[in-house]
Amino acid sequence: MSDADKISVEKGPSGTDTPVSSGVMQELHAAENDFEVFKRSDDLVDFRTVSWIRASLIYMKTIFALGVLSIPLACAQIGAAPAAILVVAFGGLATYHAIVLGNFRNNHPRCHSMADMAGVVGGPILREFVGGMFVIFWVLGTGIGISGSTVAFNALSNHATCTVWWGFIAAVVVIALGSVRKYQHISWVTTLGFASVFTGVFIVVIGVTTTDRPAAAPQEGPFELGYYAVAPSVSFSTGMSATLTIFASTGGSSAFLPVISEMKRPKDYPKAVYLCMAIVNAAYLAFSLVVYRWCGTWVASPSLGSAGETLKKVSFGVALAGLLITPGLSLHGAAKYLFVRIMRNSPHFQTNTVTHWAVWLSCTIGLGIVSFIIYEAVPIFNYLLTLTSAICCAPLAIVFPVVFWMYDHKSWRTGGDGQNVLKMAWYYTMIVIGIVGMYICVAGTYVVVVQINDAYRDGTITGAFTCADNSSS
Repeated sequence: MSDADKISVEKGPSGTDTPVSSGVMQELHAAENDFEVFKRSDDLVDFRTVSWIRASLIYMKTIFALGVLSIPLACAQIGAAPAAILVVAFGGLATYHAIVLGNFRNNHPRCHSMADMAGVVGGPILREFVGGMFVIFWVLGTGIGISGSTVAFNALSNHATCTVWWGFIAAVVVIALGSVRKYQHISWVTTLGFASVFTGVFIVVIGVTTTDRPAAAPQEGPFELGYYAVAPSVSFSTGMSATLTIFASTGGSSAFLPVISEMKRPKDYPKAVYLCMAIVNAAYLAFSLVVYRWCGTWVASPSLGSAGETLKKVSFGVALAGLLITPGLSLHGAAKYLFVRIMRNSPHFQTNTVTHWAVWLSCTIGLGIVSFIIYEAVPIFNYLLTLTSAICCAPLAIVFPVVFWMYDHKSWRTGGDGQNVLKMAWYYTMIVIGIVGMYICVAGTYVVVVQINDAYRDGTITGAFTCADNSSS
């Protein structure tokens, strides 16, 4: 029996909780406290209050907005069939690796994030490296969310003020949302956020199917829709950019881990993952292919602008809450890691003291400011998304989960105790998957950096901290 099994409350034959004495309950809490990062005690703030349904909603909101805003453009770049294959493949891989991370966490006590897991495998140096990458990834993710929110503000206001000001307003709201201390409390707004983005995208899907031609296409005379099952000619740069865009849509599984430490029953984590990924991947596939089928090469980025000005305003207005909540969750995840890293062994860790709140708010406000600066430096939504996917998402979502799995399955290299050929084959398959992840990281970073450099040179990006609407490009 694993440690995770030992800490769970026993169930009776009917599935109800079996009554236990106070002494047994104290022993259970003691076992939990040995295993978990956040302790349970009458003298401490209880962070472990998230149900698995709430956890699943947090996961959905963390990853859902990016895909529906960006995958239709990836479809236009490489065609419907390759895009659909990549959505299914990356979605399945992300689901499997999310479970791998959860299993590793439950095999090694007191792991709060991937950084702690890296510490188990490679010691303090690897722990700090992965921790830094985790923070960078979710700070960049926060910048992406600020970018999407700024596009919405510009659309709703008819560009009533400088884009920098809209970005600043979005950043302030995001910092406020991210500063909510517990996942349980922030989870209450994730339901609203997921529903708002889902409804906003659904409005666009209906809108594009009821018009004679895409809103961005010539409104008179013949035109080429540009819909292809497989795009006729795709350059390496374009193909890699589309791959990174689709990969990033489900590559945020590293954010799932800190939530486990705040779940009532960490053993319910797989249920939360399966529910989240089933809904999100089905929505990605359906929404993206429909928008691409009706818009072709005239699809907008972000995709909520694909159905014309009126529906653009309606969809952005409906989805605005979700577009702000997503970066709030990203910021919260990065700040929570940093907070735990700084305060874990402090008496202020789970207490309502001035020191506790000062450190927590310093983490959220500081990282929020960095996110805003990054957004202004790379203000085009799609470039910022693909850059994030290449630099951090590939290592965190593919390479390191493979490393962790191999650490816990060393015996599979030779087939295990029974010399099982299937185990051996899977071991070497995981190595191949890890190599693919490293290739996506290196090649993707090179491609995106070249694209951003070209965009600055040809004027697509007009400059940092300017009022030009770069974000909607």
